Amino acid sequence: MFQANLTYVTRFFLLGFSHYPKVEVIVFVLCLLMYLITLLGNIILISITILDSHLHKPMYFFLSNLSFLDICYTSSAFTPMLANFVSGENTISFLGCAAQMYFSLAMGSTECVLLSMMAYDRYVAICNPLRYPIIMNKRVCVQIAAGSWVTGCLTTLVETVYVLQLSLCGNNTINHFACEILAVLKLVCVDTSKVELIMLVITIFLLPMPMLLICISYVFILSNILRISSVDGRSKAFSTCAAHLTVVVLFYGTALSMYLKPSAVDSQEIDKFIALVCGGLTPMLNPIIYSLRNKEVKAAVKKLLIRNPFGTVLISALNNIGASTLI
Repeated sequence: MFQANLTYVTRFFLLGFSHYPKVEVIVFVLCLLMYLITLLGNIILISITILDSHLHKPMYFFLSNLSFLDICYTSSAFTPMLANFVSGENTISFLGCAAQMYFSLAMGSTECVLLSMMAYDRYVAICNPLRYPIIMNKRVCVQIAAGSWVTGCLTTLVETVYVLQLSLCGNNTINHFACEILAVLKLVCVDTSKVELIMLVITIFLLPMPMLLICISYVFILSNILRISSVDGRSKAFSTCAAHLTVVVLFYGTALSMYLKPSAVDSQEIDKFIALVCGGLTPMLNPIIYSLRNKEVKAAVKKLLIRNPFGTVLISALNNIGASTLI
Protein backbone atom coordinates (compact mmCIF):
# COMPACT_ATOMS: atom_id res chain seq x y z
CA MET A 1 0.00 0.00 0.00
CA PHE A 2 1.30 3.45 -0.88
CA GLN A 3 2.36 5.44 2.16
CA ALA A 4 3.33 9.08 2.28
CA ASN A 5 4.66 11.06 5.20
CA LEU A 6 2.24 13.77 6.18
CA THR A 7 4.82 16.46 5.49
CA TYR A 8 4.92 15.48 1.78
CA VAL A 9 1.26 16.36 1.31
CA THR A 10 0.91 19.85 -0.16
CA ARG A 11 -2.88 20.29 0.02
CA PHE A 12 -5.87 18.75 1.78
CA PHE A 13 -9.46 18.57 0.54
CA LEU A 14 -12.11 19.36 3.14
CA LEU A 15 -15.41 17.57 2.54
CA GLY A 16 -17.33 19.64 5.07
CA PHE A 17 -21.05 19.32 4.35
CA SER A 18 -20.62 19.02 0.57
CA HIS A 19 -22.69 15.80 0.53
CA TYR A 20 -25.65 17.89 1.69
CA PRO A 21 -25.75 21.02 -0.52
CA LYS A 22 -28.88 22.51 1.10
CA VAL A 23 -27.54 21.89 4.59
CA GLU A 24 -24.22 23.41 3.56
CA VAL A 25 -25.86 26.74 2.68
CA ILE A 26 -27.75 26.81 5.98
CA VAL A 27 -24.57 25.96 7.90
CA PHE A 28 -22.68 28.74 6.09
CA VAL A 29 -25.31 31.36 7.00
CA LEU A 30 -25.48 30.18 10.64
CA CYS A 31 -21.70 30.07 10.97
CA LEU A 32 -21.33 33.55 9.49
CA LEU A 33 -23.93 34.94 11.92
CA MET A 34 -22.36 33.15 14.90
CA TYR A 35 -18.90 34.37 13.91
CA LEU A 36 -20.00 38.01 13.55
CA ILE A 37 -21.93 37.94 16.84
CA THR A 38 -18.94 36.30 18.56
CA LEU A 39 -16.60 39.01 17.28
CA LEU A 40 -18.99 41.81 18.25
CA GLY A 41 -19.88 40.50 21.72
CA ASN A 42 -16.35 39.60 22.75
CA ILE A 43 -14.78 42.79 21.37
CA ILE A 44 -17.35 44.84 23.33
CA LEU A 45 -16.55 42.88 26.50
CA ILE A 46 -12.78 43.30 26.09
CA SER A 47 -13.20 47.03 25.34
CA ILE A 48 -15.30 47.84 28.40
CA THR A 49 -13.04 45.86 30.75
CA ILE A 50 -10.11 47.94 29.50
CA LEU A 51 -11.87 51.32 29.41
CA ASP A 52 -13.87 51.14 32.66
CA SER A 53 -11.74 51.26 35.82
CA HIS A 54 -14.59 49.72 37.87
CA LEU A 55 -14.09 46.49 35.93
CA HIS A 56 -10.38 46.23 36.71
CA LYS A 57 -11.02 43.18 38.89
CA PRO A 58 -9.76 39.58 38.67
CA MET A 59 -13.14 38.27 37.46
CA TYR A 60 -13.24 40.63 34.49
CA PHE A 61 -9.55 40.16 33.77
CA PHE A 62 -10.22 36.43 33.33
CA LEU A 63 -13.37 37.20 31.31
CA SER A 64 -11.39 39.37 28.90
CA ASN A 65 -8.89 36.52 28.50
CA LEU A 66 -11.79 34.16 27.82
CA SER A 67 -13.21 36.59 25.24
CA PHE A 68 -9.87 36.84 23.45
CA LEU A 69 -9.61 33.05 23.49
CA ASP A 70 -13.08 32.72 21.98
CA ILE A 71 -12.25 35.19 19.19
CA CYS A 72 -9.07 33.26 18.31
CA TYR A 73 -10.80 29.87 18.62
CA THR A 74 -13.74 30.76 16.38
CA SER A 75 -11.53 32.59 13.88
CA SER A 76 -9.17 29.62 13.50
CA ALA A 77 -12.05 27.17 12.99
CA PHE A 78 -14.55 29.22 10.97
CA THR A 79 -12.60 31.73 8.87
CA PRO A 80 -11.05 29.16 6.46
CA MET A 81 -14.40 27.35 6.16
CA LEU A 82 -16.28 30.56 5.31
CA ALA A 83 -13.58 31.60 2.84
CA ASN A 84 -13.66 28.19 1.14
CA PHE A 85 -17.45 28.31 0.80
CA VAL A 86 -17.32 31.74 -0.86
CA SER A 87 -14.46 30.78 -3.19
CA GLY A 88 -15.87 27.32 -3.94
CA GLU A 89 -12.47 25.72 -3.29
CA ASN A 90 -12.68 23.32 -0.37
CA THR A 91 -8.92 22.97 -0.07
CA ILE A 92 -6.29 24.01 2.43
CA SER A 93 -2.52 23.92 2.22
CA PHE A 94 -0.46 21.63 4.44
CA LEU A 95 0.93 24.56 6.43
CA GLY A 96 -2.54 26.08 6.69
CA CYS A 97 -3.95 22.77 7.92
CA ALA A 98 -1.16 22.36 10.48
CA ALA A 99 -1.66 25.93 11.72
CA GLN A 100 -5.44 25.54 11.95
CA MET A 101 -5.15 22.21 13.74
CA TYR A 102 -2.70 23.68 16.26
CA PHE A 103 -4.40 27.01 16.97
CA SER A 104 -7.96 25.70 17.25
CA LEU A 105 -6.88 22.89 19.59
CA ALA A 106 -4.56 25.20 21.56
CA MET A 107 -7.33 27.74 22.15
CA GLY A 108 -9.74 25.01 23.25
CA SER A 109 -7.14 23.44 25.57
CA THR A 110 -6.32 26.82 27.10
CA GLU A 111 -10.02 27.46 27.72
CA CYS A 112 -10.28 24.15 29.60
CA VAL A 113 -7.62 25.31 32.06
CA LEU A 114 -8.85 28.92 32.24
CA LEU A 115 -12.43 27.92 33.14
CA SER A 116 -11.15 25.88 36.09
CA MET A 117 -9.05 28.85 37.25
CA MET A 118 -12.14 31.07 36.98
CA ALA A 119 -13.97 28.62 39.27
CA TYR A 120 -11.11 28.95 41.77
CA ASP A 121 -11.43 32.75 41.52
CA ARG A 122 -15.15 32.52 42.38
CA TYR A 123 -14.34 30.15 45.25
CA VAL A 124 -11.90 32.64 46.79
CA ALA A 125 -14.26 35.58 46.19
CA ILE A 126 -17.25 33.93 47.89
CA CYS A 127 -15.61 31.74 50.53
CA ASN A 128 -12.77 34.13 51.50
CA PRO A 129 -14.08 37.61 50.64
CA LEU A 130 -11.86 39.46 53.16
CA ARG A 131 -8.67 37.84 51.86
CA TYR A 132 -9.75 37.92 48.19
CA PRO A 133 -7.81 41.11 47.25
CA ILE A 134 -4.67 39.67 48.85
CA ILE A 135 -4.93 36.15 47.41
CA MET A 136 -6.03 37.20 43.91
CA ASN A 137 -3.69 40.14 43.48
CA LYS A 138 -2.59 41.42 40.09
CA ARG A 139 0.58 39.31 40.01
CA VAL A 140 -1.28 36.08 40.83
CA CYS A 141 -3.97 36.80 38.20
CA VAL A 142 -1.34 37.35 35.51
CA GLN A 143 0.46 34.16 36.53
CA ILE A 144 -2.78 32.15 36.43
CA ALA A 145 -3.72 33.50 32.99
CA ALA A 146 -0.19 32.97 31.63
CA GLY A 147 -0.09 29.45 33.10
CA SER A 148 -3.39 28.62 31.37
CA TRP A 149 -2.06 29.83 28.01
CA VAL A 150 1.29 28.04 28.37
CA THR A 151 -0.37 24.76 29.44
CA GLY A 152 -2.85 24.81 26.56
CA CYS A 153 -0.28 25.74 23.93
CA LEU A 154 2.42 23.28 25.06
CA THR A 155 0.10 20.26 25.38
CA THR A 156 -1.31 21.01 21.92
CA LEU A 157 2.20 21.35 20.49
CA VAL A 158 2.99 17.81 21.69
CA GLU A 159 -0.19 16.39 20.10
CA THR A 160 0.25 18.27 16.82
CA VAL A 161 3.91 17.30 16.38
CA TYR A 162 3.15 13.60 16.97
CA VAL A 163 0.27 13.60 14.47
CA LEU A 164 2.26 15.44 11.79
CA GLN A 165 5.00 12.79 11.96
CA LEU A 166 2.63 9.97 11.00
CA SER A 167 2.12 8.56 7.49
CA LEU A 168 -0.92 8.69 5.23
CA CYS A 169 -2.31 6.01 2.95
CA GLY A 170 -2.25 8.23 -0.13
CA ASN A 171 -5.46 9.94 1.00
CA ASN A 172 -5.59 13.70 1.55
CA THR A 173 -9.37 14.12 1.85
CA ILE A 174 -10.48 15.19 5.33
CA ASN A 175 -14.09 14.37 6.18
CA HIS A 176 -14.60 17.58 8.15
CA PHE A 177 -15.05 21.32 7.58
CA ALA A 178 -11.73 22.05 9.31
CA CYS A 179 -8.38 20.39 10.01
CA GLU A 180 -9.60 18.87 13.26
CA ILE A 181 -6.96 16.61 14.80
CA LEU A 182 -9.21 13.53 15.12
CA ALA A 183 -10.35 13.87 11.49
CA VAL A 184 -6.73 14.12 10.29
CA LEU A 185 -5.77 11.12 12.43
CA LYS A 186 -8.28 8.98 10.50
CA LEU A 187 -6.21 9.41 7.32
CA VAL A 188 -3.24 7.67 8.91
CA CYS A 189 -2.51 4.07 7.88
CA VAL A 190 0.18 3.21 10.46
CA ASP A 191 -0.25 2.17 14.08
CA THR A 192 -1.62 5.15 16.03
CA SER A 193 -1.83 3.51 19.47
CA LYS A 194 1.08 5.56 20.84
CA VAL A 195 -0.38 8.86 19.61
CA GLU A 196 -3.84 7.91 20.86
CA LEU A 197 -2.40 7.10 24.30
CA ILE A 198 -0.63 10.47 24.44
CA MET A 199 -3.82 12.25 23.36
CA LEU A 200 -5.87 10.31 25.95
CA VAL A 201 -3.50 11.30 28.77
CA ILE A 202 -3.56 14.96 27.69
CA THR A 203 -7.35 14.90 27.27
CA ILE A 204 -7.81 13.50 30.79
CA PHE A 205 -5.47 16.19 32.09
CA LEU A 206 -7.41 18.95 30.29
CA LEU A 207 -11.02 17.76 30.66
CA PRO A 208 -11.91 15.52 33.65
CA MET A 209 -9.26 17.00 35.97
CA PRO A 210 -10.31 20.66 35.51
CA MET A 211 -13.95 19.55 35.77
CA LEU A 212 -13.14 17.85 39.09
CA LEU A 213 -11.52 21.07 40.33
CA ILE A 214 -14.61 23.03 39.24
CA CYS A 215 -16.95 20.59 41.03
CA ILE A 216 -14.92 20.75 44.25
CA SER A 217 -14.85 24.56 44.09
CA TYR A 218 -18.61 24.75 43.63
CA VAL A 219 -19.34 22.33 46.47
CA PHE A 220 -17.61 24.80 48.82
CA ILE A 221 -19.18 27.78 47.04
CA LEU A 222 -22.75 26.47 47.29
CA SER A 223 -22.34 25.45 50.92
CA ASN A 224 -21.06 28.96 51.67
CA ILE A 225 -23.86 30.66 49.68
CA LEU A 226 -26.52 28.76 51.63
CA ARG A 227 -25.10 30.25 54.85
CA ILE A 228 -25.46 33.85 53.58
CA SER A 229 -28.25 35.52 55.55
CA SER A 230 -28.81 38.41 53.12
CA VAL A 231 -31.27 37.56 50.35
CA ASP A 232 -29.65 40.07 47.99
CA GLY A 233 -26.17 38.73 48.71
CA ARG A 234 -27.30 35.17 48.15
CA SER A 235 -29.05 36.12 44.90
CA LYS A 236 -25.98 37.96 43.58
CA ALA A 237 -23.69 35.03 44.42
CA PHE A 238 -26.06 32.53 42.78
CA SER A 239 -26.32 34.73 39.66
CA THR A 240 -22.54 34.96 39.26
CA CYS A 241 -22.02 31.22 39.77
CA ALA A 242 -24.94 30.26 37.50
CA ALA A 243 -23.38 32.19 34.61
CA HIS A 244 -20.05 30.39 35.04
CA LEU A 245 -21.68 26.96 35.44
CA THR A 246 -23.75 27.48 32.28
CA VAL A 247 -20.60 28.17 30.25
CA VAL A 248 -18.82 25.20 31.89
CA VAL A 249 -21.65 22.79 31.01
CA LEU A 250 -21.82 24.03 27.39
CA PHE A 251 -18.08 23.90 26.81
CA TYR A 252 -17.11 20.73 28.67
CA GLY A 253 -20.23 18.90 27.51
CA THR A 254 -19.38 19.37 23.83
CA ALA A 255 -15.65 18.77 24.40
CA LEU A 256 -16.26 15.51 26.28
CA SER A 257 -18.64 14.26 23.61
CA MET A 258 -15.92 14.88 21.00
CA TYR A 259 -12.76 13.62 22.67
CA LEU A 260 -13.86 11.07 25.26
CA LYS A 261 -16.76 9.33 23.54
CA PRO A 262 -16.71 5.50 23.23
CA SER A 263 -14.97 4.17 20.12
CA ALA A 264 -18.16 2.34 19.16
CA VAL A 265 -19.91 5.70 18.78
CA ASP A 266 -18.03 7.05 15.77
CA SER A 267 -20.06 9.22 13.43
CA GLN A 268 -18.14 11.87 11.50
CA GLU A 269 -21.33 13.77 10.67
CA ILE A 270 -22.25 14.03 14.36
CA ASP A 271 -18.68 15.14 15.12
CA LYS A 272 -19.04 17.97 12.61
CA PHE A 273 -22.17 19.33 14.27
CA ILE A 274 -20.61 18.99 17.73
CA ALA A 275 -17.59 20.91 16.44
CA LEU A 276 -19.95 23.64 15.16
CA VAL A 277 -21.52 23.94 18.61
CA CYS A 278 -18.16 23.93 20.37
CA GLY A 279 -16.49 26.32 17.93
CA GLY A 280 -19.40 28.65 17.20
CA LEU A 281 -22.31 28.51 19.62
CA THR A 282 -20.36 28.42 22.90
CA PRO A 283 -18.03 31.38 22.08
CA MET A 284 -21.08 33.34 20.87
CA LEU A 285 -23.04 32.72 24.08
CA ASN A 286 -20.15 33.37 26.51
CA PRO A 287 -20.29 37.21 26.45
CA ILE A 288 -24.10 37.10 26.51
CA ILE A 289 -24.28 34.75 29.50
CA TYR A 290 -21.49 36.40 31.45
CA SER A 291 -21.95 40.05 30.64
CA LEU A 292 -25.33 41.23 29.43
CA ARG A 293 -26.98 39.88 32.60
CA ASN A 294 -24.33 41.50 34.83
CA LYS A 295 -25.18 44.84 36.48
CA GLU A 296 -21.57 46.06 36.53
CA VAL A 297 -21.11 45.33 32.84
CA LYS A 298 -24.43 46.98 31.97
CA ALA A 299 -23.38 50.10 33.88
CA ALA A 300 -20.04 50.12 32.04
CA VAL A 301 -21.81 49.75 28.68
CA LYS A 302 -24.12 52.68 29.45
CA LYS A 303 -21.14 54.80 30.42
CA LEU A 304 -19.41 53.85 27.18
CA LEU A 305 -22.50 54.73 25.14
CA ILE A 306 -22.57 58.22 26.61
CA ARG A 307 -19.16 58.77 25.08
CA ASN A 308 -20.10 57.05 21.81
CA PRO A 309 -23.85 57.23 20.99
CA PHE A 310 -23.33 55.29 17.75
CA GLY A 311 -22.76 52.15 19.84
CA THR A 312 -26.38 52.21 21.06
CA VAL A 313 -27.58 50.43 17.94
CA LEU A 314 -24.99 47.67 18.31
CA ILE A 315 -25.62 47.09 22.00
CA SER A 316 -29.39 47.12 21.50
CA ALA A 317 -29.09 44.51 18.73
CA LEU A 318 -26.82 42.33 20.88
CA ASN A 319 -29.22 42.62 23.83
CA ASN A 320 -32.10 41.45 21.62
CA ILE A 321 -30.05 38.52 20.33
CA GLY A 322 -29.03 37.62 23.88
CA ALA A 323 -32.61 37.72 25.16
CA SER A 324 -33.96 35.59 22.30
CA THR A 325 -31.08 33.11 22.65
CA LEU A 326 -31.53 32.68 26.40
CA ILE A 327 -35.29 32.25 26.00
